[in-house]
Amino acid sequence: MFSEEKKLWDLFETRIMSTQNLQGFLVIILGLGLLLETQFGESMRFELDSGQTKCVSEDIMTNAMSVGKYFIVNPNEGYPLPDSHKLTIKVSSPDGYIYHIGDNADSGNFSFTAAENGGYSACFLAINHQPPVRITIDFVWRTGIAAKEWPMVAKKGQVDTMELELKNLYDTVTYIHEEMFYLRKREQEMQHLNRETNSKMETLSFCSIVVCLLVAGLQIWHLKTFFERKKIL
Repeated sequence: MFSEEKKLWDLFETRIMSTQNLQGFLVIILGLGLLLETQFGESMRFELDSGQTKCVSEDIMTNAMSVGKYFIVNPNEGYPLPDSHKLTIKVSSPDGYIYHIGDNADSGNFSFTAAENGGYSACFLAINHQPPVRITIDFVWRTGIAAKEWPMVAKKGQVDTMELELKNLYDTVTYIHEEMFYLRKREQEMQHLNRETNSKMETLSFCSIVVCLLVAGLQIWHLKTFFERKKIL
């Protein structure tokens, strides 16, 4: 009887620990999701003088969704934006493929799905104007899970809050999983590059030692020949 009660108690403790571990895992995943959303969803604001260029780079994985929005801040609220406040923007891939270009624009947005891994760039060029002016640009660039508009998904699908949170959680876990594999792949590439660099440095060091020995031997032979001709040795 005592042994059966002990087994039941051990089973109860195991269930409690499993529940606590699951809750802790969910808390960690939610925290990572919020961290990713904060990291990839924050906006930035910077200034450009006439004729100047500023580029913003983002490291994006293959098949990851990316969306961006930009606009020039009106220096005089309540009045039309001055004609001098215009810019040219170009969003391109690591290989130079242009996903978005805006000429003489004051606002706009873009979206694309990355076709390759690497650093994607968005370059802003303030148009030349005399006298020179300084414009303020507000820019938001979201990548991965942060690029999905969950309120729109809920509105279109008419899903309840719990289902929406579960779907958001699932996509967050999937994104974290893909990000881990991507970082592992990048780490392997860096390790391979380090091994190749070390191998080349070893070869170069060996060649340098051989050259130094040859030069030293040539100098000794030359000095010996010189002294023998002078009958010093």
